[in-house]
Amino acid sequence: VCSDSHTLRYYNTAVSGKGSGLPEYSEVGYVDDQQIVHYNSDSHLQRPVAPWMNNEGAEYWERETQRNKGNEPVFRHNVRTAMSRFNQTGGLHSYQWMYGCGLRDDGSTAGYMQDGYDGRDFMSLDTERGIYIPTMHEAQITTQRWNSPDVRVGERYRIYLQNECIEWLKTYITYGREDLERRVRPQVKVTGHRSGEVTKLHCQVYGFHPRAVDVKWMRNGRDEVPSDEAKKILPHPDGTYQTRVSVEVFLRDEDTYSCYVDHSSLEELLTVLWSPNENRTSYIGIICGVVAVLLVLVIAVTWDHSIQETLREESW
Repeated sequence: VCSDSHTLRYYNTAVSGKGSGLPEYSEVGYVDDQQIVHYNSDSHLQRPVAPWMNNEGAEYWERETQRNKGNEPVFRHNVRTAMSRFNQTGGLHSYQWMYGCGLRDDGSTAGYMQDGYDGRDFMSLDTERGIYIPTMHEAQITTQRWNSPDVRVGERYRIYLQNECIEWLKTYITYGREDLERRVRPQVKVTGHRSGEVTKLHCQVYGFHPRAVDVKWMRNGRDEVPSDEAKKILPHPDGTYQTRVSVEVFLRDEDTYSCYVDHSSLEELLTVLWSPNENRTSYIGIICGVVAVLLVLVIAVTWDHSIQETLREESW
């Protein structure tokens, strides 16, 4: 699994009206899943979040602060415009602009730009053609104007995403490379639970960095077992990641099942064999525990009847 692909993403959000407890305008920036900057209309300051962003000097922070101050009235206007398109006159509403670029390990690049309203897609930029695509009827007025030959907003952003955005991403990678590209080996735990004729196997992989990982179940070391669940890779507070891959199988005595994990921190593929005996051991332990409890109860029957009644009342 290659891990040296990186992304730069920004989320700009505006909310309608005051009194919600939220800033009317804010921006957060990320390299990969690590937040690097933050701005809001309460502080009116662009501030570093990742320590290595302090490599930038005062001129950078002043320029970014002024850029976002200029964004504030634009985004307030966008919220009001969207509300009018939906015939809304009050309530809490949000407008969000999401954009970013990516640099793959093979040197190729990618970019994206989306606008959202109240948590739903509003319109998006086709970064290959430099034109906007409406995803709501109410967005058509904007996309028609922005795509017109004398405006071509999308073309300007397409050039930005392919060039300037990538250059900034490379700069930030240089600042944070030690942190962004650190290698932490994954921990793996496999479990199984039988329900009727079906056994559900779980492979939990956790504590790894960077994010990219390949996890799959294999039958008899050669046949991949497909999973019906979408794999989600979730962050840990310590900066590492976790994921889980589950499959349902019909057990046969001659079959073996193993979880295969491929990650950039590993010199070779990590394979963890699931053994049904582990579950059986657990069941035996439970049965023995139940038998022990029953023996205690049998002995307890010989106790005084009034004491037995008292114990029953307390336990219920």
